Amino acid sequence: MDPLDRRIIAALQHNARASTTHIAATLGVARTTVHERISRMEERGVIVGYSVVLGETDDTPRVQVIVLLEVQQKETARIIKRLDAFPEVKLCLSINGDFDLLLSAEAPRIEDLDILVDELARIPGVSRTNTSVVFGRRIDRN
Repeated sequence: MDPLDRRIIAALQHNARASTTHIAATLGVARTTVHERISRMEERGVIVGYSVVLGETDDTPRVQVIVLLEVQQKETARIIKRLDAFPEVKLCLSINGDFDLLLSAEAPRIEDLDILVDELARIPGVSRTNTSVVFGRRIDRN
């Protein structure tokens, strides 16, 4: 999968009923490109189906991590653009201190997040990462 495939998947995960025309317009590519890539991902088993996403409840199992990234300053904008392609990344904040970006990421399994963190560390311009698993939310005003 390349970055465009990830962006298409992110768009489908946001709204699986979105038309290829809408996705193409959002991503700035041709409709046929989106259609062909979705078909190819379905054939390769990357996309194995579409489903209804229910609203989260307190008993919905999710694993959350906080990932701190140290990045080369001149690469920040490009890195943030890459981060947007990861559907697991729910929040990205610019911060000061030893690290430059703080990410909140969620997935159903810790193994999914382990893979994500490895992929984040391989992004050119990312110098260092530090990951913490969230055990629970003590105050959540969202």
